[in-house]
Amino acid sequence: MKPPASRSRNAREMGHPIGAGTKNAMAKNGNSNPNRARDHLANERTFLAWVRTGAAIVVFGFAIGRFAIAMRQLTALEGHPVRTAGMSVWMGSGAIVAGVALVVAGLVRYRKTRVQLDSGTFEPAGFVLDLITILTVVFGLALAGYLIYTEKVLG
Repeated sequence: MKPPASRSRNAREMGHPIGAGTKNAMAKNGNSNPNRARDHLANERTFLAWVRTGAAIVVFGFAIGRFAIAMRQLTALEGHPVRTAGMSVWMGSGAIVAGVALVVAGLVRYRKTRVQLDSGTFEPAGFVLDLITILTVVFGLALAGYLIYTEKVLG
């Protein structure tokens, strides 16, 4: 097997973009980072993950709110008194707002990271990830508590 230098030299000799040709192209563009495209594509994939997560939370919130409304309508249709705490609609609305906020936060993070990658001053996220984690845990615990509360009141 040839050492890496030999493979790179052969690639240059064959006109392959690996090697000196790539360095010349980067020098013309004023960018010395050979991983620039890969970094920006990773940033875009991360942003799309934020969008997918935000959309899932929006749909989840809609399902929570709609389920509560459907249960009230079904109970009233059957002639039973409507006994509901009514928090499902508020929790669903909160999840919808949180999902939208997550997409906006993802866009802000995407744009900030894009500028940092272009200027070579990238800093990993810190506080934003901590905040999202804390809010997700609080929301999950609130939903669990609400389910227990509803079971005791309605069950």
